[in-house]
Amino acid sequence: MFIDSHCHINFPDLAGKLPEVFGLMAANQVSHALCIGVELEKFPEIRALAEAYPNIYASVGVHPDHEDCTEPTVDQLVALADHPKVVAIGETGLDYFRLTGDLEWQRERFRTHIRAAKISRKPLVIHTRSAADDTLRIMREENAGEAGGVMHCFTESLAVAEAAIDLGFYISFSGIVTFKNAAALREVAAAIPLDRVLIETDAPYLAPVPHRGQTNQPGFVKHVAEEIARVRGIPVEAVGEATSENFFRLFAAARPH
Repeated sequence: MFIDSHCHINFPDLAGKLPEVFGLMAANQVSHALCIGVELEKFPEIRALAEAYPNIYASVGVHPDHEDCTEPTVDQLVALADHPKVVAIGETGLDYFRLTGDLEWQRERFRTHIRAAKISRKPLVIHTRSAADDTLRIMREENAGEAGGVMHCFTESLAVAEAAIDLGFYISFSGIVTFKNAAALREVAAAIPLDRVLIETDAPYLAPVPHRGQTNQPGFVKHVAEEIARVRGIPVEAVGEATSENFFRLFAAARPH
């Protein structure tokens, strides 16, 4: 069994072919998926997917790249997270790669999400790109470890991974770990404790080898698990079992009763 801990099946590339998406998940033993919020305006469609399908869960948040959208408040996020199928706050964090200039608004938005996560007692889904130092600094300043969470689509160094783990966070690997030029990332995937690893697709983006260049789907997350198994020298079933247990430990509201 495998779980896609981060995807966007509500995006146009996938929303129009959900029977195919779910069929591929079943064919590849992908039992659950977490559909991630990036704007408050799109949150109702994510929540509706989670309500319609028992193996789909939702998060609520505003992506750090999104400038021209509703700016969330702590109270808004807490209220929207108060739903049995909403298991996380985010996607939130910092991105200094795509945006430049005065990004204090991005840092304040990140703090808002952390505060909401602590109040709602739901974990954070954190995006960081070219901003690791500030991301970790704000996580420490805001005591993000009280909420816990995951560093999604991880591409940083082992030192950054270890710092996040020290704060109580999990590290999630995407299809990037299968890319030819990702040797350093594979070293991170081999080195960190298996009980802190999650797998994801970030679908419809970043399709893993052997599907690189295609529209990514949650069913492809098995290839991420296979690569992690290869670099760790363990069976892929062990990666599937561990990462699924990690998912339900972190996103406790998603654990089957």
